[in-house]
Amino acid sequence: MCGFAGFLSKLPMIDSANSVLSKMASAIAHRGPDDFGVWYDPVNGVGLSHRRLAIVDLSPAGHQPMFSKSMRYVIAFNGEIYNHLKIREELSDAGVISSWCGHSDTETVLAAFEHWGVEKAIVKMVGMFSIAVCDLQAKELILARDRMGEKPLYYAWMNGAFLFGSELKAMRAHPMFDSTVDRDALALFMEYSYVPAPYSIYKSVRKLKPGCLLKVQLENPERSTMQTYWSLKQISAGTSSFLHQTDSQILDQLHLMIKESVRNQMMSDVPLGAFLSGGVDSTLIVAMMQSMAASPVKTFTIGFAQEEFDEAKYAAQVAAHIGTEHTELYISDQDAVNVVPKLASIYDEPFADSSQIPTYLVSALAKQKVTVALSGDAGDELFSGYTRYQHCADSWKRVAGTSAVTKGLIRELGRLSPFFLNQLANFARIKTQGQNVGHRLAKLAKASNAENFVSFYQTLISHTTLAQQLVPGSGALDTVFTDLNNLPAKFESMMLVDSLSYLPDDILAKVDRASMSVSLESRIPFLDFRLVEFAQHIPQRLKVNSGQTKWCLRQILDKYVPRTLLERPKKGFGVPLAAWLRGPLKDWGEALLEPSLLQKQNYLDCQIVRKMWMQHQNGVADWHFQLWNILVFQQWLTEQHMHGQ
Repeated sequence: MCGFAGFLSKLPMIDSANSVLSKMASAIAHRGPDDFGVWYDPVNGVGLSHRRLAIVDLSPAGHQPMFSKSMRYVIAFNGEIYNHLKIREELSDAGVISSWCGHSDTETVLAAFEHWGVEKAIVKMVGMFSIAVCDLQAKELILARDRMGEKPLYYAWMNGAFLFGSELKAMRAHPMFDSTVDRDALALFMEYSYVPAPYSIYKSVRKLKPGCLLKVQLENPERSTMQTYWSLKQISAGTSSFLHQTDSQILDQLHLMIKESVRNQMMSDVPLGAFLSGGVDSTLIVAMMQSMAASPVKTFTIGFAQEEFDEAKYAAQVAAHIGTEHTELYISDQDAVNVVPKLASIYDEPFADSSQIPTYLVSALAKQKVTVALSGDAGDELFSGYTRYQHCADSWKRVAGTSAVTKGLIRELGRLSPFFLNQLANFARIKTQGQNVGHRLAKLAKASNAENFVSFYQTLISHTTLAQQLVPGSGALDTVFTDLNNLPAKFESMMLVDSLSYLPDDILAKVDRASMSVSLESRIPFLDFRLVEFAQHIPQRLKVNSGQTKWCLRQILDKYVPRTLLERPKKGFGVPLAAWLRGPLKDWGEALLEPSLLQKQNYLDCQIVRKMWMQHQNGVADWHFQLWNILVFQQWLTEQHMHGQ
């Protein structure tokens, strides 16, 4: 696991190219504290810098940037290729390689590029990765990202230079960087709590989408080609191969595939452990790890004093049953609040999934004992774990059955200010503290007018209907929802939407930045692409059965853990944010939302922000989702100005 950055530019710079590359790498030193390297080709004006977190092959043989044997390719690589030893066997059997310098997967990747070419070699890889490789023969710079988007990769053409890197802070270290904020992307952030790919918070910067490969010509960087080497959308639309299999055969095959993925991802030359929440997904991963381990697996959990957010006691029971070496840390409100000032630096662009706080804390806890941690992420998206899927399906049916008169009434009410409606509801004592009648009604009105099921789902999962009013001058951008708006009204459509948006842009970004900020490698066994492909065609009746979510995973888990340890409502990895904004985070929030500051910055509508803040403080309505997005952006903006961007 590592981080890299680089550029392609023939423009003169004040600092030397090697100095710029060193600064870019230093900005992401946390991603790789074990080694550092730069390479620059003055003829083509292209350079790579790399920071290494040594996981497999701790020797200097794993140093990057690394050249292939023929010197045709030079690579900066971030990630793990779990099947790299099998690829080595294939290369050896073909008589391509007689000897290896070391046993790093980077060396394997380069040998595969030499033999098959970049595109064909990448298709053979099982793992998580982002890659920058310079083909000096074809005079191309190639960027590639893994199929599900576990590893990040940003790129930009700006001021005569092509820049790229694992994190935005590496690119910001380049003198040509343009830090203009994209107002349209900011509005999307206010809607979803993250900036969806391919956009970033900066107008000129893009995220390389998962499963994609970008080729840039060294002699003419403006000429580039983008190609998709793997498409979940296409796979999901394919024909099921389970037509002649029994349910028990499908479950047996799923069991074997998950176990094989866990086995592959336990590959490590450094201490390895796992995050354990005590829920279905992490428990299954840990149980399988323990069944294959020679000694107790190290597991880690964060606990909260508030009962409604705490799952640590359940995790401890699961750990005791499985027999892991368990570490739990109970944190106070203050421990969590102390993380808040670090968030802008850790996440690098506005990111407001509040579970980022416990994710960072459990990563820091795990790093004290291990360098690699497996997690149970992606189980919900692949195996129908979210209760919102049923809620959305039920709501869609209700809306479809609503009369035109009722829809018209809802539409008219939805045109009223949500702040006025909240005041009215509060005055009439319609609600208890914590609800938000105005926001809910505005959502209902927008959803009732949805042209298709995916737009309806998009409205239900968004955090605000006020995004474009909140960000003056912003407009609408196409997103994955636009690409998928012809999908039918069923669970599989919602799972596909989440797998192409929420999973890579929220869940995986959250885990990557939190873990890498403390130099911990996180791995996600559910995201072996062969397992992902298999999951797409498992019949829905095996995912949700008699109202029970992730039914197929529960059947497998029965072989490892008693059902009584897991039968409880799903909590998620939340924090009591609504209360914090009225308590320990109130002064911090007040300073960031000071009216004269908002007016001076001129990104957000001051009146809307202040109404949200005051209604939340007075208990008239609960605006914590919307306020957290706003505050995270404000904190990020403040940090940008501190660093002169």
